[in-house]
Amino acid sequence: MIAVIQAGGKGTRITSITEDKIPKPMLKIADRPILYHQIMNLKKYGIREVIIIVSHLGNVIKDYFKDGEDLGVKISYVLESPDVPLGTAGALFYLKNTIKDDFIFLLGDIFIDIDFKRFIFYHKSHKGDVTLLTHPNNHPFDSDLILTNNNLVIGIDYKDNVRTNYHNLVNAGVMIFSSHCLEFIKECKKYNYEKDIIFPLIKKHMVYSYKTSEYVKDIGTPERYNQVVHDYYNNIPSIKNLSNLQKCIFLDCDVIFNKNFVTNLDNFQLSTDFIKGIKRINESGYLCIIITNQNGITLEYLNEIYKKLETLLGENNAYIDDIFCFSHYSNMKNDSKIIKLKSNDENYESKMTLIENATFKYHIDITKSYIIVNNSESDYAKKNGLKSVSLIDCDKHNNLYEVINNIIDISN
Repeated sequence: MIAVIQAGGKGTRITSITEDKIPKPMLKIADRPILYHQIMNLKKYGIREVIIIVSHLGNVIKDYFKDGEDLGVKISYVLESPDVPLGTAGALFYLKNTIKDDFIFLLGDIFIDIDFKRFIFYHKSHKGDVTLLTHPNNHPFDSDLILTNNNLVIGIDYKDNVRTNYHNLVNAGVMIFSSHCLEFIKECKKYNYEKDIIFPLIKKHMVYSYKTSEYVKDIGTPERYNQVVHDYYNNIPSIKNLSNLQKCIFLDCDVIFNKNFVTNLDNFQLSTDFIKGIKRINESGYLCIIITNQNGITLEYLNEIYKKLETLLGENNAYIDDIFCFSHYSNMKNDSKIIKLKSNDENYESKMTLIENATFKYHIDITKSYIIVNNSESDYAKKNGLKSVSLIDCDKHNNLYEVINNIIDISN
C-alpha cells in the first residue's frame, strides 16, 4: 500500500519555532524530523513507498530525504506551487494516473505511532471507500468532530459550528482512501479532503471510523509541539501503540455519578479532582475507560449525559478513551429503550462482558490494569485478575485524583 503525506502547509501558527526557515513537518523530535518518524512508522508495517506533497520550503524536505534509499524506502514528490495553493487535497490530482489501489493519506504535521496492520485490516474488512482514524483528543473544542453510528460515519461537526454538548471523536489526520476517491478531484484546483471527498461519500454510507487510543498528536502550535517532545522522551507514543499490551484504569460509572442519576444536565458539573484525575491518566500512558451500568434511564438520555461529560472534560484538556455500556451488546435486557437489570447476577455478568470487550478492542493486559469503584462490591473485577480499588475503602476516598495518582505511582 502506498502512503501519501500532505506536507505542503505553511505552518503559520508555529513560526515562532520554525522561524519560517523550515516547513512544519521538519520540526525535530529527538534530532529527527516529524516526517522521519512518520516514514519509519509506515516502514515498520511494510509500507515502503511514500509520496510526499511539498510546497512552501519544499526543497528542505527533498534535500533531507532525497529518494528514500538511505531509509530503505522509496520516496517521490508532488510539487505544489506556493503561489497557487491547492488546499489539503488538490495536489492529489497529479496522482490520478499513479494510484490504482487503496492508499494511506496523512497530514505531515502530526506525530504518530500506529499499528498500521490493525488499521489496514479494519479498512479492508469494512469495504468502505474511506476509513478515518479517529480518537478523542485534549482539544475537541477547536477540532472537527466525527459523528458515527456503529462506526459508520454519518456526519462531520466542523469546529466553526455552534455546539452545545458533543462526543469527543476527532479525525486524527490519518486515513485510508480507495482509489475511487480520486474521482472527486476533477481538475487542478483547490480542494479540501473533508468537504470535497469525505463528505460526499458519507452520504453514500461509504465512510467508516476506526477509533483508536494510539498516539496521534498534531504539532501545530508551540504548546502542542513541546507536549509531543515531552511525551516522546517518556516513551508514551511507543507504549500506546496497539501492537503492545495496554494498561488501563477503568472507572465504574458510580465513581462519576455517585449512584445519583443526572436529572438536569444544566446542573451536571465535574469536580476539580475528577478532572485532574482524568488528566493524570491521559498523561501516564494508561487508557481511561468508563464501564457504565446506569439503570432505569433511557439510552437517549444516557447518551446526552456522556456527551456533557466529554464536553466538560474536553474544555479542560482531558478525555476518556472510550465508554462501554450495556446497550452495546446483544445480551442486554432492553425494554422500550429503558435499561433494566433483572438481578445482581445479571449485573455481574454484564460488567464482565463490558470489560472483556474493552480488553479485546484495546489489547489490554488485564493483570496490569485497575478498576476504581465507589463501593466494596468489586468481585466481578477479580475474575480475570483485574485489580479493584474502592473509593470507600481508601483513606482519601473523596479525592479521586489522589487515588489515581497513587495507582500510577505504585505501578511505575
